[in-house]
Amino acid sequence: METIETTIVNDRPSTDLDTHDFYFDLPEELIAQSPSPERDGCRLLVLDRTSGAMEHRVFRDIIDYLRPEDMLVVNSSKVIPARLLGKTCATGADMELLLLRMLDSGEWETLVRPGKRAKVGAAFTFGGCLTATVTGIVEGGNRTVRFSYDTDRFHTIYEVLDAVGQMPLPPYITKKLENRDDYQTVYAKTEGSAAAPTAGLHFTEELLARIREKGVGYGEVTLHVGLGTFRPVKVDKIRDHHMHGERFVVTDEVAEQINRRRAAGGRIIAVGTTSCRVLESASDSDGIVHPMSAETGIFIYPGYRFKAIDALITNFHLPESTLIMLVSALAGTEHTLDAYRVAVQERYRFFSFGDAMLIV
Repeated sequence: METIETTIVNDRPSTDLDTHDFYFDLPEELIAQSPSPERDGCRLLVLDRTSGAMEHRVFRDIIDYLRPEDMLVVNSSKVIPARLLGKTCATGADMELLLLRMLDSGEWETLVRPGKRAKVGAAFTFGGCLTATVTGIVEGGNRTVRFSYDTDRFHTIYEVLDAVGQMPLPPYITKKLENRDDYQTVYAKTEGSAAAPTAGLHFTEELLARIREKGVGYGEVTLHVGLGTFRPVKVDKIRDHHMHGERFVVTDEVAEQINRRRAAGGRIIAVGTTSCRVLESASDSDGIVHPMSAETGIFIYPGYRFKAIDALITNFHLPESTLIMLVSALAGTEHTLDAYRVAVQERYRFFSFGDAMLIV
């Protein structure tokens, strides 16, 4: 697996960039606990990244801001029921596993609670049909595990997870998820994510059809979202933060379509920070996107010079997160924090099930 290493270029010394520069005050009641009744009926804040001007719309109005020569690029990764609640085989004590990613060996990197029960060699059982054995301890205390199950009953690990796993909702969502599909995009295809690429949750099949009818291009990349995207920044200077690697794929067909659209004057509009990170990782210094299957740990923050995207559709993110830093890199920190203050004042809904932004 090729690893993409991208040098972050800053317009001011990186030592000036403090994590607290990206703080904003968010009332807890604005954290969305459930999705909008209509996917494309949520609110949309449109931010002009040059002037800082804002408009307040409904998400389905996004079609008004798309030109026929433009292209949407979405992340088609599918969330797996990655949260497993079970027992230790030795004592019957409660255990929880959160699957982060499948390794080339076929083992999985996992987050285990409580960690003291997860020594190498320890085994856990889930739902009476899945067993996990700890094979190693990796960076940050995560465990690698090897799964075993009845292959006559289940053909793949994903079939077992569908039977015994739960959707891995972020900790700030305390309300029970009634429908698993609410935490999947309508175009989700390739299983492997531990969290949803949430900007895409606002699209419906009907809205995407209208967008295509307008002539707007549409392409799918894949990045399996791990906890690295959402890992808190615990250092004072953001240059000291380390992003975990996440696997992605850009096909020949999609790369060719992106490059052709952009060469003809169209804008490449990334749906979500994950799609943005894929395209910036897969592009060269001239902004040409290359097909590849690789891993990226790219960390985008103010001063970064975007090569491959021209606009971004995204949700409202946590204070001091790598996601608000990426948005600030595109729109400017001042414009971004101004937009977030307005969103709080206007009672927009925040985070995974919240409202959306279009940055143009």
